[in-house]
Amino acid sequence: MGVLLTIVALDVAGIGLTLPIIPRLLVQVAHTSDLGWRFGAFLSLYALMQFVFSPILGSWSDRIGRRPVLLFSLAGATVDYLLMAVAPWLALLFLGRAIAGITGASQAVASAYITDVTPEDERAHRFGLLNACQGLGFIAGPLLGGILGEYWLRAPFIAAALLNAITFLVTLRVLREPRRALTARPLTVPLNPFAAFRWAFSLPGLLSLLLIFIVISLIGQVGGTIWIIYGTDRYGWSPFMLGTSLACFGLLHAFAQAFIAGPLTKRWGERTAILTGVITDASASVLIAFANRGWMPFALMPLFCLGAIGLPALQSLLAKQVDAQSQGKLQGVLASLLSLTSIVGPVVISDVYFATRATFPGLVWLLGAALYLFTLPILVNLRRNARFVTTQ
Repeated sequence: MGVLLTIVALDVAGIGLTLPIIPRLLVQVAHTSDLGWRFGAFLSLYALMQFVFSPILGSWSDRIGRRPVLLFSLAGATVDYLLMAVAPWLALLFLGRAIAGITGASQAVASAYITDVTPEDERAHRFGLLNACQGLGFIAGPLLGGILGEYWLRAPFIAAALLNAITFLVTLRVLREPRRALTARPLTVPLNPFAAFRWAFSLPGLLSLLLIFIVISLIGQVGGTIWIIYGTDRYGWSPFMLGTSLACFGLLHAFAQAFIAGPLTKRWGERTAILTGVITDASASVLIAFANRGWMPFALMPLFCLGAIGLPALQSLLAKQVDAQSQGKLQGVLASLLSLTSIVGPVVISDVYFATRATFPGLVWLLGAALYLFTLPILVNLRRNARFVTTQ
């Protein structure tokens, strides 16, 4: 687990390294000061590729093993970041971004690996550790990328390639193939991402939980989309305060997922943990909608971060719904749905925010809290520690 979590953290840090310099790089390569459609398209392309390829890589890992797919993805990412480091044309940058999205879909394989090697009563804890390492990687990556970008605009791509190369070597030398991923695999490998969706949505026990996953993922986009704008508009935060708030949020979020989600789920069950996350996150969203002092969001951070415990518990419950030979397919579907919410969510959320900015800027937070109401009937009817194992 230590090796796998290190791999995940390094992989995510490599992705985050390039984020701070993307606007300047696009301006330089496109030879224009107007980013126009380029910036949004560049960011969305990554999520689109993850949406398409996460189910494919997840299904491949069920058939040919977790380790080979992870190695393929890491090797591809290393070459890709080197390509973007020297790309002189906008078209090559977009090609590199598309490849980065494909190789980044390996996060679904890492989740499947954790399911393979973890007893059921420990899965929420380890999914929490996985999410925490991803969060820490996203904190460290942009910070280091911003520093390197001050010296040379292409340096973060070189650093990202180096991180992926190190991760590739660690995976090659240390990580072993989990036994459960090696059994009963057909020889064929799927290329149609929608086949995994048809499989997932055809299973009644899985479908209701996937709806909860979509709602939680979509609400999670609210803060990620408007936090900086909201902090500037509502509280007049300086860049230092904005950075401090993001760092505090990320660290508390990682702490809650790593050290609270697992013990709470093990003691009270997945349903209670998910309900706790839903109630606390919804409460924090309602309160921040009316908070009118700059210190108030900091006071609400423990509530927001306690809301993070619901996702690892939900991931654990989802993993119980399928057999060992379908875990990669399931994790691919989850990663794909998460990418879909990251494509659609920011567009809708930003439109709502800017439409109500002058009258009631907190409305978007209230709407996010209201979405949780769709999850309550499912959670109330869910048996404690529910388990409905499906077939392929």
